[in-house]
Amino acid sequence: MTEQSYSYVIVGAGLAGASAVEGIRQVGARGSILVAGAEKDMPYDRPPLSKQLWTGGKSLEEIVLHDRAFYESAAADLRLGMQVTEINPAGHTVRDSQGNTYRYERLLLATGGTPKRLNIPGGDLDGIAYYRTLADYRHLRGSARAGRSVLVIGGGFIGSELAASLCANGLAVTMIFPGRWLVSRIFPEPLGRALTAHYRAKGVEILDGDAPESIRRDGDRYFTRTRGGREIASDLIVAGVGITPNLTLAERAGLATGNGVIVNSFLQTSDPDVYAAGDIAFYPDAVLGPRRVEHWDNALHQGKHAGRNMAGAHEPFTYMPFFFSDLFEFGYEAVGDIDSRHRTLADWQEENKTGVIYYLDGDRLVGAMMCNLFEKVDAARELIRRGGHVADDDLRGAIR
Repeated sequence: MTEQSYSYVIVGAGLAGASAVEGIRQVGARGSILVAGAEKDMPYDRPPLSKQLWTGGKSLEEIVLHDRAFYESAAADLRLGMQVTEINPAGHTVRDSQGNTYRYERLLLATGGTPKRLNIPGGDLDGIAYYRTLADYRHLRGSARAGRSVLVIGGGFIGSELAASLCANGLAVTMIFPGRWLVSRIFPEPLGRALTAHYRAKGVEILDGDAPESIRRDGDRYFTRTRGGREIASDLIVAGVGITPNLTLAERAGLATGNGVIVNSFLQTSDPDVYAAGDIAFYPDAVLGPRRVEHWDNALHQGKHAGRNMAGAHEPFTYMPFFFSDLFEFGYEAVGDIDSRHRTLADWQEENKTGVIYYLDGDRLVGAMMCNLFEKVDAARELIRRGGHVADDDLRGAIR
């Protein structure tokens, strides 16, 4: 067991953690950095795991965020496969699973999330892919051969993206999810039903309004019994049913938590020397109110911003992150509070294919989704930031 001291300790080597290194060095050239990553792979971009790695748009080498030389030039000690088990804000220390202690002046928690698991009989069977990491991609890629069958459990972001990617790679895909249409948490019903029909036209079998009740394995095959009484045989099972933010370290340290680690506008937790960013950070948004965002763009900008503030910038985080997806030929970019429970206004150029969906809280614009319209996020942000009353007629044609 050893003890070492660093100016900055970053717990988490995902996009937020890697971006924090950039942020620190933008403000200050001095000070040592420790980046502790639980995974054994170099920090990488997560969205391609369900998109471009399957379509040939990117290679494994291209999703690595930075090479070793980047961390060396930033005087950042990157430790992969390192499990942090305890943080002590009062003592300004971090402890790992080997009992080693690391002292810090400023600490960033960028611990991300863990896939939710199916709480049903057979939900813990070997081989079920709770899809999240590069290791999960490698495992699934090695098994996902054309002609094989796969059951995708979940109709949200990961489920819809993987179903499209696996279908495009020649697998027989079945999807099951409790909603009545795909990505029902964000898509309004007309678009959601149109997209669901498009998936079926592509050959994806969809069991909407249903859920797995149990899973058993017989030889190399899985057999999933559903609440609706169906039994689905498949060679593979992939589950994408959301993530749980990794809050254990913060909770045990006595930091304020709720729907995430609670931070102020400077991304400081209830201890001013401890910051949080990415999937775990519950932060104040001056336009949309307190929120936690589980998307790539948020991790990128929030991680960098936290790094800058750790190094003394003391700048409020005011950025409004966007997110994106590609589902067969349907691509979209969205910004703001994208929630299908809001009132929506569709401004289509081609119905359910090209146009903008506006999300309104009463008569106040809170979000916009650009469907097959790209490089319009800044225009959408400007509309949202204006605030106040907005008439439906004022929104039609506002983004083209």
